[in-house]
Amino acid sequence: MSSAPTRLRAGAVAGFVGAVTVASVLAASVPSDAAVKAVAATTAADWTFPSNAETVAAAAKSIRADVAYSQGITGKGVGVALIDTGVAPVQGLTSGNVVNGPDLSLESQVPSLLHTDGFGHGTHMAGIIAGRDSTDGTGFRGIAPDVKLTSVKVGMSNGAVDVSQMLAAIDWVVKHRNDDPANPIKVINLSYGTDSTLLFSLNPLAYAVENAVRAGINVVVAAGNNGHAITVPATDPQPVVVSSRDSLGTTNPADDPLSDFSSKDGRVISVDTTAPGRSIVSLRDPGSYADTFYPSARVGDRFFKGTGTSQAAAVVTGAIALFLQKYPTATPGQVRMAVWKGMVTVGVANQPEVDVSAMLSWGAGGSVAMPYGTGTGSLDAARGTSKVTFGNSTTLTGENDIFGPFSTSKWAAASANGTSWNGGSWMGHAWTGTTWGTASNNQANWAGTTWSGRAWSGRAWSDVAWSGRAWSSGGWTGAGFSGAAWTGVSWSGATWG
Repeated sequence: MSSAPTRLRAGAVAGFVGAVTVASVLAASVPSDAAVKAVAATTAADWTFPSNAETVAAAAKSIRADVAYSQGITGKGVGVALIDTGVAPVQGLTSGNVVNGPDLSLESQVPSLLHTDGFGHGTHMAGIIAGRDSTDGTGFRGIAPDVKLTSVKVGMSNGAVDVSQMLAAIDWVVKHRNDDPANPIKVINLSYGTDSTLLFSLNPLAYAVENAVRAGINVVVAAGNNGHAITVPATDPQPVVVSSRDSLGTTNPADDPLSDFSSKDGRVISVDTTAPGRSIVSLRDPGSYADTFYPSARVGDRFFKGTGTSQAAAVVTGAIALFLQKYPTATPGQVRMAVWKGMVTVGVANQPEVDVSAMLSWGAGGSVAMPYGTGTGSLDAARGTSKVTFGNSTTLTGENDIFGPFSTSKWAAASANGTSWNGGSWMGHAWTGTTWGTASNNQANWAGTTWSGRAWSGRAWSDVAWSGRAWSSGGWTGAGFSGAAWTGVSWSGATWG
């Protein structure tokens, strides 16, 4: 199992304060080689599709989610938080299982942009996870079509978002995870990462993820799309980290290679699993950034092709939601063990791939223990090269969040204690509303608020530029991933998964 989670990353271990503890924990808890199955040859139950357009239905078949469906498992009763660029009210996301949490983006101060998705990324992810044309099982369906998906918008129409906004978003989900008792939030999907070199044990972004795991939430993170170094917070050992594989036009994963763009190096353990991530056909967000600049990725009027480890992460998020419907009391450690025990090894690189059928058969036995950090390192170092800039004049940098001076030590203590949010204020700054506002398009909406008198108010919100790399979607090209995708139009890298 050379590429399964047993492989230690020596450089990362050496940099962690408790390196010896990490090694001993992993040695005791990671599943043995015998736990990983080989994939059977293609059978009549498998089928093909155009290799440059993998539908969500094909992805579901590939990860054997169809076995869950045959048992009546569709994600019902499980809440999923999508921290992304928002969710557009397009067909497939208006049948009642999607709600809009707080809009923490820099464009939330423009009423017409509140709770919208001007970028297109979040809508694509939401479709993969929870898309549902109707409640009777017909039409377009996501991997877990009956989950309750809460969209927490942080990225604006050009993808711009600061690390401090991500901290606030994760903290908000932890604080409000049980607001809907019938659908408690048990999974967070993060298709975001920075190229920060700050140790994960000190990195505030990694620590926010750790606090979510401590609270019983499974955090699924895209590994990144640079082909080598895993991005933050995927470098942390706590979340379930996902890379992309290429399905090569069939639902049998036996010959699937790891996508060449998938990040894979620089973590204490390797990625946790892989899933289909090339040319995934999900919901289109008409007029969005992606839709406008990548028209060749459109599939008819309703759909859109996207490639990246974030698409793969969305598939795994859906898979975990299916598992949690059957095993609602499973802890994040037990879920991760099920992901590992339920994997199959595929392709020439012998990469592990998620298998829902095997996960359900394994159940909630065993657990995985991983080390925690402190989160007290530099906020600016956590950004890496990902900086939010107003035009060419003002860059959010240093130990400042969007409201002014920021102390990671004070935040780390408050985040761990669940006190960083107090009503609509985060770390003492009024940011959003305190309750649900008026519903629209069959989607409930968290109330917003104005930031009058705050440090970044009064600016031209449309003038915010993005000078780094943060979201992990590899591309929106007609054939799939393109190394040139996103460059040249305020998006200069590959960070939104």
